[in-house]
Amino acid sequence: MSGFLAGLLVAVLPLLAAGFWLGRRTARPENLGGLGTPVEHATFQTLHTASLAAPPLRAGLTEETARRSARRLRSLLGTDALCLADDKEVLVWDGVGGHHRAEITERLAGPLESGRGEAFRLRCDLPDCPVRWAVVAPLTVDERVHGVLVACAPRESAVLVRAAGEVARWVSVQLELADLDRSRTRLIEAEIKALRAQISPHFIFNSLAVIASFVRTDPERARELLLEFADFTRYSFRRHGDFTTLADELHAIDQYLALVRARFGDRLSLVLQIAPEVLPVALPFLCLQPLVENAVKHGLEGKAGKCHISITAQDAGAEALVVIEDDGAGMDPVLLRRILADHASPSGGIGLSNVDDRLRQVYGDGHGLVIETAAGAGMKITVRLPKYQPGVHSAGRIAGQ
Repeated sequence: MSGFLAGLLVAVLPLLAAGFWLGRRTARPENLGGLGTPVEHATFQTLHTASLAAPPLRAGLTEETARRSARRLRSLLGTDALCLADDKEVLVWDGVGGHHRAEITERLAGPLESGRGEAFRLRCDLPDCPVRWAVVAPLTVDERVHGVLVACAPRESAVLVRAAGEVARWVSVQLELADLDRSRTRLIEAEIKALRAQISPHFIFNSLAVIASFVRTDPERARELLLEFADFTRYSFRRHGDFTTLADELHAIDQYLALVRARFGDRLSLVLQIAPEVLPVALPFLCLQPLVENAVKHGLEGKAGKCHISITAQDAGAEALVVIEDDGAGMDPVLLRRILADHASPSGGIGLSNVDDRLRQVYGDGHGLVIETAAGAGMKITVRLPKYQPGVHSAGRIAGQ
């Protein structure tokens, strides 16, 4: 989060400078809407324009995103024309003087290769053409040039050179955030795949064995369990979004526990306390099921006798509070810290580090797993899920579930 704030400051400060320059060009004393001086009004307008240009750029540099952001960027600079290009071609031209497009394309090789901006006079035989000069500023992400921003004006201007450079740096920050978003998405997908891989082969084998044992003695029961198994595996291996609802996750957990109860019978005692108002809350996909599987492993497979597991989901104001508790074998806190820190996943930690990491990535470090445990004392895991979080939206249930 601190890195994000630093990036935000880097992005905003140059815009304030550009806003001051724009204010000096456009300041008018009338109709300021109570926003203060002309310069303050222009700065506000600059920041507002930047906020409108940012969302398309957060999807990367493409022909579509360039088209949607170019006019806002041109407004930021107050130029007669502006174009955006990637490392191959001009993506969009906004403003007058479009006949210079081919000439500018020929001049982009140098800035794209060197990563340094330049300014040059445009060749033009049209006496009434309003653009005579071009300023090229590179767009870089991780020290690699992704494209360029080109501002065109009637005359050479040192102020425009500096302003174009500042706006290009701001655009570069947006492209870097887009790259981070893509990296985050790939990471989440990889972690979900890792969780799927961690679904115990023994659980699958044992579930099928239990189903087979009912085929002759209780065919209807075998059919019900087979449907539960099919639905659970369909949910676990779905390819439909990064987030789900608490209701869907709890439904998958119920199917999982139905298969566990069929195997262990009355050795498993389960208590569910779910507040209906938290059921629509969105959360990362496959976030709670691994925690329940961990409770089953420690409670049933880690000791003899009965195991008591409780799952509660309560309304806690702006959050949903989910607690999963078992009275099983527990874990040495030192080992637990090593699992969470080193991402180790021995037999004692099914998916714990994976779930903890994903919660922190989505909601921030303050929303990691809170685990209370000791050897022989069971385990209590608390998950705090904000009811509303930017970017966290369930895609809804899949057809057939």
